[in-house]
Amino acid sequence: MTQDALALIETLGAAARAAALELAFADPQAKTDALNAAADAVWERRAEIIAANAQDQAFGVEKGLTSAMMDRLVLDEERIAGICKALREVAAQPDPVGQVISEWDRPTGLHIQRVRTPIGVIGVIYESRPNVTADAGALCLKAGNAVILRGGSESFNSSRAIHACMVDGLRAAGLPEAAIQLVPTRDRAAVSQMLRAVEYIDVIVPRGGKGLVGLVQSEARVPVFAHLEGICHVYADGAADLEKARRVVLNAKTRRTGICGSMECLLIDRAFYAAHGAILIEDLVNAGVEVRTEGDLLKVVGTVEARADDFGHEFLDMICAAKIVDGVDGAIAHIQKFGSNHTESILTEDDAVAAKFFQRIDSAILMRNASTQFADGGEFGMGGEIGIATGKMHARGPVGAEQLTSFKYLVTGDGTIRA
Repeated sequence: MTQDALALIETLGAAARAAALELAFADPQAKTDALNAAADAVWERRAEIIAANAQDQAFGVEKGLTSAMMDRLVLDEERIAGICKALREVAAQPDPVGQVISEWDRPTGLHIQRVRTPIGVIGVIYESRPNVTADAGALCLKAGNAVILRGGSESFNSSRAIHACMVDGLRAAGLPEAAIQLVPTRDRAAVSQMLRAVEYIDVIVPRGGKGLVGLVQSEARVPVFAHLEGICHVYADGAADLEKARRVVLNAKTRRTGICGSMECLLIDRAFYAAHGAILIEDLVNAGVEVRTEGDLLKVVGTVEARADDFGHEFLDMICAAKIVDGVDGAIAHIQKFGSNHTESILTEDDAVAAKFFQRIDSAILMRNASTQFADGGEFGMGGEIGIATGKMHARGPVGAEQLTSFKYLVTGDGTIRA
């Protein structure tokens, strides 16, 4: 089976590499047309996609997926409309390829430009969410890259149905169909071969849980844009506005618990607790959240005593940890110890405290008086995202089309020689 997987990835890789050469100079309008045509196809074939998704849901139940994973898997008309909207938003964005990032003149007479250029071939390995098939395909195409998609076994049928629509869009615009390819097997050996395919794939983007990302990081020979756990914190400062804090905390935890931007730990300043008591904890408990905490916060009916590993844990469920801390310094220390460099939010009306929080914490996304659920490329105006990169090299935060480009230098002289 390993040999079969190797042959499959080599075939897909060679086709992707050839497609990437064409996409590097493709007409921006053709890419726009392809994505709009794909959006049309997704909507026209929504009944087919929903039927395929029903097969995947049955497979997910049989496999014993968690409620959070099942939530990520499910497609209905509203979510399919969201896929179409994201495709059209990416289509409408300025084409990043060829954009001049900076330019300058040298005393030697040289004029130098740094311009955006496609990376080449992107490999995307993801779990559960079938919408990533469209998001990743669209963003890679917009940036002039070919992409090889390997969705999770649980979303196999949904991803195939969506991928067929993406190919329809490419065909309608006259672009190479190998620009967006889907690995047509559930065989996990294909993942291992993708991670070793240095001749064909320029970068791997993993999107999934800790197990998947850990596997990719430990086995990959291809460079990786890491998307680690979303251990997101919300800190209610002593100078927080009570009503803003109540609104944000509830939304950050309960809007959708299965996404990486969901709040997993609430930190409450001792001064906030002195002024307002445990109202934020009460709100969460009343909303059906299991709050795992310690000390004074355990006085709230319905809370559960926290274990040591509850801090720094990604629950992806109606569960969160909570703790009282001593001011912004206590919050910063806790996040530095337990965070995953994803997204943190501070609730405060004090500009100096907010500035200190922003300066001292090195997560990819920092927010003030806003829900961590906004940690999403679509909400950042990127149309969609491949993931939230938590590493420090190349891309950080939401990985959209612009982040899927590299750059090159264009140097112009006039018979210029070096002394």
